[in-house]
Amino acid sequence: MTLLFIRTFFLIISTLVGFYVGAVSLYPFLGVCFGFGTGLALILLEVSLRRVSVRGLSSMVFGLLLGVFMAKLVSDILSLLPLGDFVQSVSRVVFTLVFSYLGAVMALRGKDEFNLIIPYVRFKRQDMEERIVLLDTSAIIDGRIRDIYKTNFFAGRIVVPRFVLQELQRVADSDDPLKRQKGRRGLEFLRNIQKDAAFDLRIHEEEFPHEEDVDAKLVRLAKMIDARICTTDFNLSRAAVIQGVQTLNLHELVNALKPMFFVGDELPVRLVREGKEPDQAVAYTEEGVMVVVGDARNLIGKTVMIQVSSVLQTQSGRMVFAKLVNRAEGKQKSA
Repeated sequence: MTLLFIRTFFLIISTLVGFYVGAVSLYPFLGVCFGFGTGLALILLEVSLRRVSVRGLSSMVFGLLLGVFMAKLVSDILSLLPLGDFVQSVSRVVFTLVFSYLGAVMALRGKDEFNLIIPYVRFKRQDMEERIVLLDTSAIIDGRIRDIYKTNFFAGRIVVPRFVLQELQRVADSDDPLKRQKGRRGLEFLRNIQKDAAFDLRIHEEEFPHEEDVDAKLVRLAKMIDARICTTDFNLSRAAVIQGVQTLNLHELVNALKPMFFVGDELPVRLVREGKEPDQAVAYTEEGVMVVVGDARNLIGKTVMIQVSSVLQTQSGRMVFAKLVNRAEGKQKSA
């Protein structure tokens, strides 16, 4: 709404200036048309440039300034030679064009490693650190980040890159009904947290046209803006850590919050299905920890008291092996 007001105000001012200039030249109608057309053309140009990265633009401006400086330096050196006024004038123009072009192109190519950029200079206390959290597609679809963020376990600005949003839109338009449902759920999740005042959600416009893989783009952007990646993708999490990027894996957080079990602990569980080995039965605690109980297949469907015999930590979570507290009682029940 504010942007629309600014554009409308600029268009009105352009039309009034055109009218004033036309009235001075005795062509007020022509001045109004020229002013209105010029303002409209500038607004259309601004709309077409909305996807231009501020980082890339500032890099290009710095490159142009560096090119002009180098051209002036070389021209001053050549002015010491007796080349004549015409040759020196032409050389100034040529050197300015050449060095400006080279400076702008080199600055754009190296914008990811470009640190001296005025729009990215932040004035803040040195003991304060702004943390940025990048959301990938899996974390958006998962949706648990909303409740975790509200618990204040971690703080910072939530950023969704444009290429992640585009991937989410492709998932929502998929022919697969399951993927389409996940994509639409992710888009609805983003819409809801945008309305939530507790979230500082931003869309990042940076694009990496030379990168095709979304995960590679995400890691590169995280390194560029010094951000952490929130994900549920195990492979992305490991690849990011190898490249020096911190990750917030929701699955690892959930597994870390599951209760600890020690050898000798006793607890009641309900046996729900058969295990892989003969006479084994499987149960789950209220927190979702899988418990494998030996010599209990004939008690499936019943609640029994077990004793923990060993605990195994796997990549997918914690697995508990247990035995019946009273095997003899279990055998009597099976008889």
